[in-house]
Amino acid sequence: MSVKSNPLYKPFQLKSLRLKNRFVMAPMTRGFCPNGIPTPEVAAYYERRARGHVGLIISEGTVVNRPSSSNQRDVPHFYGNESLDGWKKVIDGVHESGGKMAPQIWHMGIGNPRVQAGWSPDYPFEGPSGIYGTGAHGGVAMSEKDIQLTIKAFADAAADAKKLGFDTVEIHGAHGYLIDEFFWDVTNKRQDAYGGKTLPERSRFAVEVVQAIRLAVGDDFPIILRISQWKPMDYQFKLAKDPKEMSEWLVPLAEAGVDIFHCSQHRFWEPEFPGYDLNFAGWAKKLTDKATITVGSVGLDQAFISSFKDKNAHATSLDEVVRRLEKKEFDLVGVGRSLLTDPEWVQKVEAGRFSELLGFNKEDLKRLT
Repeated sequence: MSVKSNPLYKPFQLKSLRLKNRFVMAPMTRGFCPNGIPTPEVAAYYERRARGHVGLIISEGTVVNRPSSSNQRDVPHFYGNESLDGWKKVIDGVHESGGKMAPQIWHMGIGNPRVQAGWSPDYPFEGPSGIYGTGAHGGVAMSEKDIQLTIKAFADAAADAKKLGFDTVEIHGAHGYLIDEFFWDVTNKRQDAYGGKTLPERSRFAVEVVQAIRLAVGDDFPIILRISQWKPMDYQFKLAKDPKEMSEWLVPLAEAGVDIFHCSQHRFWEPEFPGYDLNFAGWAKKLTDKATITVGSVGLDQAFISSFKDKNAHATSLDEVVRRLEKKEFDLVGVGRSLLTDPEWVQKVEAGRFSELLGFNKEDLKRLT
């Protein structure tokens, strides 16, 4: 298949966002920002992916301005003059290298602290009910004032992203972190308006975050929301058990202002519900009529978790992702680990240099390649 006819290399446009192809660099925590401040090495890391023809780069998770929004010292901040100055250098370098980029804005919620030498959180972790995903208590339950201040922190971060020149913004609403903790009945036991027995009721916090960001960035600036069904302590878990429940969950988020759903699953080719071929991103697109990003072991021979536990993941065919993209099951394709190891991965695919693809080397988690 020629590049001209390959759907992976067709341009994509949504509101003010214009991409040269359908490849998205998925967000991957790097932890190379001392005290939350991006360095020139971090800027160079993203510039290399832009030069390698990635259509849209989504940054590693960057935390919003809340006490204990992070459980690591060197995860980047998206607040404060020094950190924002660092991100300005990042986005300017990406643009100079021909790329487009979104910061992923994040609050980790209740989590196990990864205490580093000379550092520990100054405040208790906060979440909807102070409960970790195992059901154990791991922090404090947020007051309604805490919730409103957190919503504002997300909106402020998104507004800063637009001011700095980023092309779009992604909200991290997946993988057991704060927004996802509100979605999940195990971690959200609230009896007020931010809790409830149903998934739509427990989605109020996320809806209000999206609404506040929309007000902060205006109508033409795209908003991406990353979501997942699975949880770090239960990879088979599904928040929405069937298409009806998924519609009740996602449609209000779309109406609040989400333009693109970034749908995380372990293997993008697996059907989301029995009896149907559609994957998670396919269902999100069908139910909301919004653009979607699929992600999950694209171009690799094993799922995300396995490659960290056992061995490195090797490059495989992209035929299945092309087949589904041609059917318009989703709009964009997230690539994570391959781009972490190989900044020229997209460029090599474009040129048909498949024998040169490097797959994923878990040792690259320890360095900015």
